[in-house]
Amino acid sequence: MPVLLQAINLRKSYNSLDVLKGIDLTIERSEIVSIVGSSGAGKSTLLQILGTLDTPDAGEVLFEGQSVSGLGRNALAKFRNRHIGFVFQFHNLLPEFTALENVCLPAYLAGREEKEVRVRARELLGLLNLEHRTDHKPSEMSGGEQQRVSVARSLINSPEIIFADEPSGNLDSRNAQELHELFFWLRKEFGQTFVIVTHNDTLAQMADRTIVMRDGHILEEAKPAGVVG
Repeated sequence: MPVLLQAINLRKSYNSLDVLKGIDLTIERSEIVSIVGSSGAGKSTLLQILGTLDTPDAGEVLFEGQSVSGLGRNALAKFRNRHIGFVFQFHNLLPEFTALENVCLPAYLAGREEKEVRVRARELLGLLNLEHRTDHKPSEMSGGEQQRVSVARSLINSPEIIFADEPSGNLDSRNAQELHELFFWLRKEFGQTFVIVTHNDTLAQMADRTIVMRDGHILEEAKPAGVVG
């Protein structure tokens, strides 16, 4: 598999607290990678830096072999909008907008034509079994439905990689399982790449590879039992 994303010697501190202490990591295209570890291990900080939401104090992030660490704010925002999708624990849907409008937003920010965007957003909502929720606002949907809307939103610009931070942490066990299966279906259908920070052991074990972090270091990388390759 070709390398999609690479982290080289990432370091990050907040005041006197060293959060990342020299992280090296490679993500291959169409790979599903889980990142696990106790609270404070540096998982979310690593995810934010890989997703260009934060910058490292040292080291760099390469996307398809090109460094993105030196991009200016505007160039980085455009890069992130075009190439990266995000799924968060609490959905981050705008409450005043419908499901369709929430899904469309990243594409509007990219300057895409409204008619084309709305057609694609409806397609995605249909793929995720949400066609009956197109005109509903977040308050009118269940937690599982809201999270699937956020997944549709993350896909609207056809990003190469999706970063998910505790995506099932606010869901009951049935909705969590459905969300986990959805990630793998999206990989099968579209070759989607996922990097997922999770405390959910089931999701971590489903991944192609599990990254275990402790105290700002990668402690080990392992393929879960049953994964061959």
